[in-house]
Amino acid sequence: MEPVFALLHVVIAIINFSKSNGTACILQGESAYPQLSKDGDIIVGGIFSFHGSWEITDSSYVVPPPPVKCTSLEVRALQSSQSVMFAVEEINNSSSLLPGVSLGYKIYDTCTSKAVGVQVAMALVNGNEKTVSDEVCTKPGQVQAIIGETFSSVSMPISHGATCECLSDKRKYPSFLRTIPSDYHQSRALAEMVRHFGWTWVGAIRRDDDYGNSGMAAFTQVAQQWDICLEYSLPFYKTYSQEKVTRIIEHIKSSTSRVIVGFVDPSDLEILLDVFFQHNITGYQWVGTEAWILNPVLATLDKNNILQGTLFHCKYKVQNNSDDSPVCTGKEKLSEIDSMFTDMSLMPYFNNVYKGVYAIAHTLHDLLGCKETCPTKQQPDSLTLKMVHFKTKEGEEVYFDINGDPAARYEVINWQTNKEHQHDFVTVGLYDSTFNVNNRLTINVSSIVWAQNINKVPISVCSKNCPPGTRKAVQKGKPVCCFDCIPCAEGEISNITDSIKCEQCYQDYWSNAQRDKCVRKETEYLSYEETMGVLLTAFAIIGALVTLVILVIFFKYKKTPIVKAHNSELSFLLLFSLTLCFLCSLTFIGRPSEWSCMLRHTAFGITFVLCISCVLGKTIVVLMAFRARRPGSNVMKWFGPPQQRFSVFSFTLIQVLICVLWLFISPPFPFKNLKVYKDKIILECHLGSSIGFWAVLGYIGFLALLCFFLAFLARKLPDNFNEAKFIIFSMLIFCAVWITFIPSYVSSPGKFTVAVEIFAILASSFGLLFCIFLPKCYIIILKPEKNTKKQLIGKMTIN
Repeated sequence: MEPVFALLHVVIAIINFSKSNGTACILQGESAYPQLSKDGDIIVGGIFSFHGSWEITDSSYVVPPPPVKCTSLEVRALQSSQSVMFAVEEINNSSSLLPGVSLGYKIYDTCTSKAVGVQVAMALVNGNEKTVSDEVCTKPGQVQAIIGETFSSVSMPISHGATCECLSDKRKYPSFLRTIPSDYHQSRALAEMVRHFGWTWVGAIRRDDDYGNSGMAAFTQVAQQWDICLEYSLPFYKTYSQEKVTRIIEHIKSSTSRVIVGFVDPSDLEILLDVFFQHNITGYQWVGTEAWILNPVLATLDKNNILQGTLFHCKYKVQNNSDDSPVCTGKEKLSEIDSMFTDMSLMPYFNNVYKGVYAIAHTLHDLLGCKETCPTKQQPDSLTLKMVHFKTKEGEEVYFDINGDPAARYEVINWQTNKEHQHDFVTVGLYDSTFNVNNRLTINVSSIVWAQNINKVPISVCSKNCPPGTRKAVQKGKPVCCFDCIPCAEGEISNITDSIKCEQCYQDYWSNAQRDKCVRKETEYLSYEETMGVLLTAFAIIGALVTLVILVIFFKYKKTPIVKAHNSELSFLLLFSLTLCFLCSLTFIGRPSEWSCMLRHTAFGITFVLCISCVLGKTIVVLMAFRARRPGSNVMKWFGPPQQRFSVFSFTLIQVLICVLWLFISPPFPFKNLKVYKDKIILECHLGSSIGFWAVLGYIGFLALLCFFLAFLARKLPDNFNEAKFIIFSMLIFCAVWITFIPSYVSSPGKFTVAVEIFAILASSFGLLFCIFLPKCYIIILKPEKNTKKQLIGKMTIN
């Protein structure tokens, strides 16, 4: 298109320069005459490619070249010219459009040659007179508007078939308008259709001219936005050498994509299809443009039909013709003929020509101020044309946007082979650029017949889709469509196909085995339902019951010497505290709550101090009792029952104060431990203040060591039933349990930390219970004869 306008602008410049210097106007070059014409008050120009190719017989550059020799008749151009003629006749017969004004036409053939296109455009603008004139060269154009050309590279002011996006640039082509949508929309429609079918890895062949290069550039730009990759984009022109064509074939044969987008002309594709057939390149799914998708000649793959001299299934009488075809009689009816010349499959294309003529007529009607009649003739300009807005007889709106382009509406056509092994053009979808982005393309997939008659959408991808649970990782040095599928890491998921990244699950959730869903993490705590919880609960209850049984036995035999001799009041208080020790272990089992967390450690700390205080009191009593037996000793009056109760209360009160400070400053609280296990949440009681916890435990340890030390001092006292020995043994068990508890508590994970603490409580409680009270129960129940004062007091040696 650019060479046409460049040359046209130069010629206009020369004319203006000649005028200013008084130089006569002279027609440059040979005259060009229309193939079809009709006189009228206002003339409409038409430029079509009646022939698909051309030849230059002399290219020596020594003499002026002869006229171009046109070859290969184009049926579509003939039908397009018929559309112009039909529209002109219809307008001339109309009483409402341009009344009193007759339209005429001049239609030229360009042979698809840019040079011829420029020549006939000049002929339409300036006329064909070869006379030398002294008149001013700037005169009204011979025609008011020009329709054509089909090819973008040779198009002029208004076109029915030139789709190159470049022609929308009004700085370069201010007078160009068209009734066919720009390749900008067609490229987007093609890319959207490719994306609709999931084809992310495609090849492309483009016509090596403005139409193909510009259209493919627009397609590539849109495709990249939607992650559609071009494996190759190969230029082709019908004048390419055999070597270039061979390279194209080899490139396609070595490719892996199964879809080819063709921005080509029918004549180009005819050549390619022959070459494809020779090299057995089949099975590809083609995506075509409006330039060739409805071409009936191409559909039959029979190029020779264009050159045959036959028409309407009969042929004219020719000398020495041995063909048995019937001779035309002149009485044949067109309505009964089925041939390429009567094929109406390209009616949407011809309708663009029809709308172009009507756009010119409506513009003239408005410009001339036509009412009942049109008073004058006036040259229309492109601005006026762009403002036209009308409806056809079928109700279709025709208008131009700011770039001189119409609204883009396309039919999606599918080539389907019928029973006669011929191609039918079946509409399977629609694309309308005026709709919402998500609703522009509608396709009935079930009605599509695919390449090689397969019944499902062909697959054309560089890499298969990454399923949920994986993410895409682009292969090094390859397009984004070529990737590996990397499984998501633990704790991450992807729940869509072709995810580019894995999403991290929230902290209370974890990825499932398939890594496509976040599931709530399993919560772990020591519960009453599990085996460990049941066993520990059972031991705690058994311990409490045994303690209560011993309490009952002691209460029943409280008058016996063995009970009275070992301080029955402290024994009852000790048994009560041991019962609480067994029961407080139950607060460690079950789902941690705010109250259970505060209760479990404080109850444990206070009850154990109460227990050890009682044992400590009994130990002190033993020491004091033997010192009281010495002559003149009055020690017992200083540690009688009131002092014993006060000591127990004082020792316990200190622990109570420690616990109150702990709870006041930083109490224990329920806590979700996410660090031990990745896929589990450990519900535990956070200590709050570690100092508080270890202060409670340390105070218990201090009292236990003090008790052990005092009992150790009383171990050799001469009583037959010296309780200090049993207290020593119980304190050894107590200290051993809690010393081993510390490393086990620190190193045990999750619920086992709680289990270790419960085990320490139960083990130390059972140790105290059995070591201190089991021997007494043995004598009370099984050896009652030893339960006498005489048996309890043996020979005492005073040092």
